[in-house]
Amino acid sequence: MNIMLFHSTYGLRPAVRDAADRLRAAGHEVWTPDLFEGRTFDTVEEGREFNESIGKEELLKRAVLAAAPYSERGLVYAGFSLGAAVAQTLALGDERARGLLLLHGTSDIAANATVDGLPVQLHVAEPDAFEPDDWLSAWYLQMGRVGADVEIHRYVGAGHLYTDPGLPDYDEEAAEATWRVALGFLDSL
Repeated sequence: MNIMLFHSTYGLRPAVRDAADRLRAAGHEVWTPDLFEGRTFDTVEEGREFNESIGKEELLKRAVLAAAPYSERGLVYAGFSLGAAVAQTLALGDERARGLLLLHGTSDIAANATVDGLPVQLHVAEPDAFEPDDWLSAWYLQMGRVGADVEIHRYVGAGHLYTDPGLPDYDEEAAEATWRVALGFLDSL
């Protein structure tokens, strides 16, 4: 599979590169665009402040420009938290998208979005202050309405970015379970 993997609001941290290496070791080709142009952050607040300073339009423009040279190959879009939101937006707008792997995040769905059975897998903590139950229920229903084939995996007691060993949210058991399921998902595409 050809995978475009987007980082979280913390920036392109070692955990994202490690995830890409894990995917490559499983036989996938992976790109990890740096939407923050080399900036990384120690707190979610710093990352959000920077993200807001560049704006959603610019962030999406950077993501589209990063993915465009590879989209003809039929990409699987993937991302962590903010990067998952970016990946979702791109996947729902790319008729050649092969799949969508969301780690720790989702996004609003455009009213005119339609896909034909796009395979989508979401991995989130339970509970997750950034992805509350009522939001996830509405998101799931909307994704179904636009034609996506969605599966959700919840990890009780894990923190929001539980796959990043460099953050306090890290949960090794939940992270390894996530990667086992995610790799199976990618192999099925």
